[in-house]
Amino acid sequence: MILLDGVRLTLASDAGAVNVLRGVSLKIGKGETVALTGPSGSGKSTLMMVIGGLERASAGSVNVAGVDFAGLSEDELARLRREHIGIVFQSFHLMPAMTALENVALPLELAGRADALAEARKTLAAVGLAARAGHYPAQLSGGEQQRVAIARAFVSRPGLILADEPTGNLDGETGRKVMDLLFALAAKTGTTLLLITHDRALTRRCRRVLSLADGRIVADGRAGRKRR
Repeated sequence: MILLDGVRLTLASDAGAVNVLRGVSLKIGKGETVALTGPSGSGKSTLMMVIGGLERASAGSVNVAGVDFAGLSEDELARLRREHIGIVFQSFHLMPAMTALENVALPLELAGRADALAEARKTLAAVGLAARAGHYPAQLSGGEQQRVAIARAFVSRPGLILADEPTGNLDGETGRKVMDLLFALAAKTGTTLLLITHDRALTRRCRRVLSLADGRIVADGRAGRKRR
């Protein structure tokens, strides 16, 4: 599902060039659940943005769902995300002027799907929010907003879900319920799940844990194998 080879990202700053990613090579298979950990500033969110096609690598190759990112236009990258990648952010990123139903339907409407609203209703029901379909984000609790965001990420049946600190703005109990839902949906659909987290409990739920430091992968721990 994810294949990176020698990925580097260098950004310009007033102090000179900043090497954010320093030769990351990585292979993640279909259906894997993977936690991405590391200290602040290690490059976790940037790596996820590169995998999601939201940031372009300066060097190396990025291949997601069998598609090589090299040479793809911004429109082609956007189409790839709509078809193959769902993204869940810490701060929900819902459209405030749209109802829960409209937020979930948006990716399908952008793809020209005539059944966008019908599929959105089904997916909202799957996350337990059928009764809240007509509510706007400001009328929903934080946990409900994150469930809407999860429904939006899953509505197009992507092969890959990227989640960046998905429980960061939620209290402990709500966060656990949201993650139960996210893992259950991923297992049911066979979706690959890559999530950034500092939560040890979430890390233990993943079958694989990647540790990033200074723009490099410094550890890759798999279930049943001692982490180095």
